[in-house]
Amino acid sequence: MIYVKKILVTHKLPGNYLNEIKNYEVKIRPENENSEKWLLNNIKDANGILITLTDKIDREILNYAENLEVISTYSVGYDHIDVKYALSKGIRVTNTPEVLTDSTADMIFGLMIAIARRVVEGDKLIRNNKWEAGWYPQFMLGTDVSGATLGIIGMGRIGRAMLQRAHGFNMKCIYYSKHRHDVDAEYVSLDELLQKSDYVALCMDYNKETHHFMDYDKFLKMKKSAFIINGTRGKVINENDLIKALDNKIIKGAALDVFESEPLNSENPLTKMDNVIVTPHLGSATVETRDKMAYVAVKNLINILSGVEPIYEIKNIS
Repeated sequence: MIYVKKILVTHKLPGNYLNEIKNYEVKIRPENENSEKWLLNNIKDANGILITLTDKIDREILNYAENLEVISTYSVGYDHIDVKYALSKGIRVTNTPEVLTDSTADMIFGLMIAIARRVVEGDKLIRNNKWEAGWYPQFMLGTDVSGATLGIIGMGRIGRAMLQRAHGFNMKCIYYSKHRHDVDAEYVSLDELLQKSDYVALCMDYNKETHHFMDYDKFLKMKKSAFIINGTRGKVINENDLIKALDNKIIKGAALDVFESEPLNSENPLTKMDNVIVTPHLGSATVETRDKMAYVAVKNLINILSGVEPIYEIKNIS
């Protein structure tokens, strides 16, 4: 009897890439079923699982997995997976970096322009029929982006992509990261970056060291005219401290695509502030990028199950 490997898929993906796994025994989670319960009920004899960042893969789930060879996540981040424990059990873990770098950087840069030029605020003004006086010299004044100082915290793929875009706007770019990089920007201390930047863009990974990296003390070091921009990982900001900083006018505003807890509740104080833009985790949300992510996630999965090296793999974690 021929043994057919089993694959669990927690979400339908863009494109037709799931057709690539039709030679396996595939089970796709029904949309009305809880992901954690479904995985617990089905993972025992699965050889591979294809998940997204909303699926938490912890020790409890991994202990149910008797035959699991690979976890393929449709995301760059992997803090929703207990990677260290998975690797200790011989389970390989893959993700989808690089393919969403440009779309995420576009989103972050777009948020920066939108908050600086009060784009969302102006849109609401018209939709609420409150544009009453027409044009006049002091109307809806925003802040320049061109020629301003951009401070980038984290100089990985997205940080470099932000740097590329900023140069096109003739911005002065400074950066801080754990290590110096050979890039066209000045490396400075974190304190200097916070003190000098007109816009602070968070482009770092999320881990134990970066949890609540931006807290009230760091907001106090920023210019009162500065903006914080975050489109990578929500938990790098202490949201309560950010709300306090905005309430106390410690900084001028914030543009956020990611949050400590998602989905963001409409009663969250951030949603009530005119000097804040919030978007629902849209960084990689383009047709082209999500399609590429699906290709990579599926390819990673079937490559490992068929004895071939995946495109991307997380081989160790501190």
